[in-house]
Amino acid sequence: MSDINDSSNSGGRFQGMDAGAPLPDLSLKGIQLSTIAPALGVPRKAQPDYLDYDTGGRGIVVTMFANAGLSYTLGIVGGGLYGLREGLANTPSSRFKVKLNSVLNHCGRHGSRAGNVFGVLSIMYSLYEWQADKLEIDQYTGPIQPVAPALAAFMTGATFKSQAGPRVAALAGTIGLGAVGVTYAAYSVLGVPYGSKGYLFF
Repeated sequence: MSDINDSSNSGGRFQGMDAGAPLPDLSLKGIQLSTIAPALGVPRKAQPDYLDYDTGGRGIVVTMFANAGLSYTLGIVGGGLYGLREGLANTPSSRFKVKLNSVLNHCGRHGSRAGNVFGVLSIMYSLYEWQADKLEIDQYTGPIQPVAPALAAFMTGATFKSQAGPRVAALAGTIGLGAVGVTYAAYSVLGVPYGSKGYLFF
């Protein structure tokens, strides 16, 4: 009799309380076995998986960062090697500390200067090439291809030396144009696809 009373009292205590969320439906009717194949040995439909491909290539920001970073590194290395030679040749004393100080000064001066110049040139070239591609200048030049790298190189040299006068600017632009022409000719002889390196006009 006491057990009955206890059960009735406990039932009264739990009345009105939240029993919690209902248990989830564990049936398999909403699961398609083909989605977890071939783990269960169920063959999937023979359909190819396609990857998203951006036909526009890399964006201008990614291109600028890549070109500027590599150009800056090459400038620092090249300028540093030149500074090493200049520091050893122009040291005022044969003492080790004096010679080391001369080498560090020349490496820092020439390395940073060359790195900055190369970095600025690569950014300017990337912007000019991107603008030429955006305007689709290649469709107006006919068989003369590629035009965007050549135009970008000329404009980069001309802009970089624009403060030195029109003749110097034209000469700098011609040097840039010649560099693209020589690279294109060398790649054509060697059978290397032009622009396959993904760095500036290489």
